[in-house]
Amino acid sequence: MAQFSYLVGFIGSGIGRSLGLELHEREAQRHGGLRYLCRRVNADAPAFRGRSTGELLRTCRNFGFSGLDIAHPFRTRVVPFVNELSETAARVGSVDFIVFTPDGRAIGHNTDVAGCVASFVRGLPEVPLDRVVQIGAGAAGIAAAHALRERGVRHISVTDPTPSRAEALAERLNQGTGPDWAEAFPVDALASRLKQADGLVHTLTPGSRGFRDTALCESLHPGLWIFDAHQHHAISTPLLRAGSELGCRVLHGGGVLVHETAAAFRLVTGLAPHTSRMFGDFADLTAGPLAHT
Repeated sequence: MAQFSYLVGFIGSGIGRSLGLELHEREAQRHGGLRYLCRRVNADAPAFRGRSTGELLRTCRNFGFSGLDIAHPFRTRVVPFVNELSETAARVGSVDFIVFTPDGRAIGHNTDVAGCVASFVRGLPEVPLDRVVQIGAGAAGIAAAHALRERGVRHISVTDPTPSRAEALAERLNQGTGPDWAEAFPVDALASRLKQADGLVHTLTPGSRGFRDTALCESLHPGLWIFDAHQHHAISTPLLRAGSELGCRVLHGGGVLVHETAAAFRLVTGLAPHTSRMFGDFADLTAGPLAHT
């Protein structure tokens, strides 16, 4: 008999409203007879405070969760505590979704890379891919860089407010592509690198220490395409607005969120998600108040 009841958790530190949670629940409603409950798991709550990552996962598994959507800062922390990694999760070294099997095993997946690829193909088709500058080498940056490699980018330059993170990412990327595909560079060289670039990928969280968005916007030029990949909830950011005013082709990160959620829904249920309708859900959830009057 097929399973028809699922409990999915969204685990993170200080998490608030989650568009991913709402996308999951709306998609579940389109599959008649499916009971699909989503709950936030705030690691800072008193019930979980002071527990190790392994204890947190065991608690969720024992409580009966079918799967866990993993948010910052746990995407790399959970890796040692799963029983198995998907091929992409092992290659990237980051897990954004865990599925608990009926026998209690935890399988770690990475939906970020495929989500970035699908969003890029949908939103920025046929853009030049010779030289790309990427800002950010955290979990979102790691996934975006691997997605750019799968997309066929011929060279990537990575910077980060923490230089060692950019250097580590470039070294890891070159292990699979050769010594010259990726390189790290200091933040203060960003303006000169952008002059030679076809595209810009931004993966930092807003207000990241050691990085000024104003300086970035002043360095843009009309020939760039821009992918603001991290800010899933923001369809208009200062970077995207500045790029649009210059005539750049721009893409927000909403498509990444939709494709990630669709992949996670499939992993949990085995059912095919209605991705095109999920884009409609995203548009509805992010529309301004006047859109519903």
